[in-house]
Amino acid sequence: MKLCQVLRNVGKFRTVFDFGGREVAHWFPGHMAKGLKQMKAGLKSVDCIIEIHDARIPFSGRNPLFQDTLDVKPHLLILNKMDLSDLSNKQRILKKLQQDGVRNVLFTDCLKQRDDNIKKLAPMMVKIIENSPRFNREENTSYCLMVIGVPNVGKSSLINSLRRTHLKKGRASRVGGEPGITRAVLTKIQVSERPLIYLLDTPGVLPPKIQSVETGMKLALCGTILDHLVGEDIIADYLLYSLNRLGNFSYVEKYDLPEPSDDIQYVLKRIAVKLRKTQKVKALTGVGNITVTIPNYSAAAYDFIRAFRKGELGPVLLD
Repeated sequence: MKLCQVLRNVGKFRTVFDFGGREVAHWFPGHMAKGLKQMKAGLKSVDCIIEIHDARIPFSGRNPLFQDTLDVKPHLLILNKMDLSDLSNKQRILKKLQQDGVRNVLFTDCLKQRDDNIKKLAPMMVKIIENSPRFNREENTSYCLMVIGVPNVGKSSLINSLRRTHLKKGRASRVGGEPGITRAVLTKIQVSERPLIYLLDTPGVLPPKIQSVETGMKLALCGTILDHLVGEDIIADYLLYSLNRLGNFSYVEKYDLPEPSDDIQYVLKRIAVKLRKTQKVKALTGVGNITVTIPNYSAAAYDFIRAFRKGELGPVLLD
């Protein structure tokens, strides 16, 4: 693709996304409210809170309820899925988080078989805990940590990665590609022998009311809200808008487009043609019903969104 083609199109791209009067998403099922209540009740047996979030949205969508209700313990923020995020300006992220009062931050890729950052996690946690008063747990030689976060950011993957690294053991928590796999606070899971460390897995909890429609769309794009609650068509359109705004035109080559475009219907049509995703529908004409073949826009949107979530469209920082 020639540079002049890109430049010719850049001026046509949207600078603001039209949400069409959509309401802010509300998604706070019963198991989330129950989970948050259980987290509060379990705080007395916890030495440190590990909050895990998606590195593509390091600021957006972090649940303020966690800070309001669980911010009484030493806190470590893990930005997971670092392989999917554009971290070329990592210092800006760390500086902004520090301004927000978050000083202990670690980037991870918990699905990687050997992530060197996971090895840093246990010593980092022990240091944080030892520099803080443990009160009723002062005499306890083991450490207990609670893992929290919004849905589908990798809490269970983190637990399994720690077990793989320190105990050479496999899965202790279910891992899923959809939000809502962990639905209750589980019993203690051992992740290390020396030092003796246990983790409590918890359900992903979204705020009862998400801050803004834009924040909700970023959460949906990263898979923390079930797609059908937002609509794959709008998620795909927001993805196209975001890629163009960031100057990321990887979708052009992936789906054999002649040039970048800001028209989601055109892009989805090209994707459907490329993937041979079509559907037959009946059309009423002057001579009766005929069957016509049209692009399957839903299947194309599904593929476009999944390609982003798998990192096939390159690393992206949405914040």
